[in-house]
This record gives sequence, C-alpha cells and structure tokens, in this order.
Amino acid sequence: MKTILHIDSSARSFTDDKLPHQSISRQLAKHFIQHYTELQPNTEIIYRDLAKDPASFIDQDWIAACFTDEPNDTQTQTLSESDTLISEIEVADLIVMSAPMYNYGMPAVLKAWFDQVIRVNKTFSFDLARGDKPLAPILSGKQMLLCTSCGESDFGEGQENAAMNHLGSHIKQLSRYLGAETFYEVTSEYQEFSDKRHEQSLLAAKHKAQSLAVLMGT
Repeated sequence: MKTILHIDSSARSFTDDKLPHQSISRQLAKHFIQHYTELQPNTEIIYRDLAKDPASFIDQDWIAACFTDEPNDTQTQTLSESDTLISEIEVADLIVMSAPMYNYGMPAVLKAWFDQVIRVNKTFSFDLARGDKPLAPILSGKQMLLCTSCGESDFGEGQENAAMNHLGSHIKQLSRYLGAETFYEVTSEYQEFSDKRHEQSLLAAKHKAQSLAVLMGT
C-alpha cells in the first residue's frame, strides 16, 4: 500500500462546483490523485491544507531547540509541530504538493511549512568533513509531484522568464531534503489572461497530470 502526502497551499479553494476564482493548482493536484487512486485504490492519503491550517513561523527558540543535543521539556514542546510534520513526510511514498505562483515565488504558508520540516539531524545532516558541501539529505526513496499555476507564462527551464521563476526551481531544490529522488512538475500558465492560451495550458497540464498518475501508479 502506498502513502501520499498531499499538501495544498493556495489561498483559494477548489470544489467541483463551477464557481469563479477557484484554485487551479489545487485542481491539478486533485486531478492527479483521482487518477492515481483509480490505479492504486488502497492508497492512504495524508492531507494538509496550509491555507486553513498554516504551519507556525520558526523563531529564535525553535532554532535553539534544533541545535540542542538533549532538549528540555520546553524545547521538546517547541519542536512538537515540526516533529509531527516531519513524521508525515517520513511515511509518505509520494508527495503531491500544489502551489500557485505568488510574486514569482511560493505562498508564505508553504515557505513556513518548509522551514518547519527541513531540519538538522531530522531531514538533513551537517558534516564539515564534507568540505564546502556539508549538507546531505537523510530521507530517500520518495517521489514528488509539484502542481503549480501562474498568471503569466514561459517560466520553464530555458524559457524567456525562467530567471523569474522562484517557485518551481526553489521547491525542486528543497525536494531532495524531503527524500524525493524523482521530481515532476505540472504547470498551468496564462491565468491572468483568461484566454484560449490559458484554456490550452490548463488542458495540457491536466493531461500531463493524468499521464504522470499512470506512470507513477503502475
């Protein structure tokens, strides 16, 4: 039996009702999971809606607790949220994350989640014996799918606006510390234009999500 950790981060919701202003990134993630679970009906899903239940911002006490070899009761409590979030990653075989592009980067609630889970001696190790690259991921063997949406276009690798993309490229870089050894991305563009280009991009993204469900679910 496979376990999916499904994380949504858009401030917008998504329902099957055809209401205006719904989240496209959430829609793509849901589309993938529907097709994946048709192939793997016994899949267990752990769900986090960060817009409704955001992770706490880390602070000085949190950082101090992370670097304490034997934390006291107060420090243990400080890290309890982080421990819970990391435990969900540890049991996941597949991480499905949806994130719209906000100001060319990820939503603040998602960045807060990453700050809680990328943690020394839990999801990465730090060893100066490695020289100038002392960090190494601890977790491994997972797959990750990132479902994104953006108002503009051409943010892909090698495209005109690639240098402005601080969403997909950032999350791909961080994904290795979640244990992801394979990373896939599905993107819908042109949302702000609401024209045929957007319709075509969304349709192509749904087709890609469905194809990846077959690839990853068989």
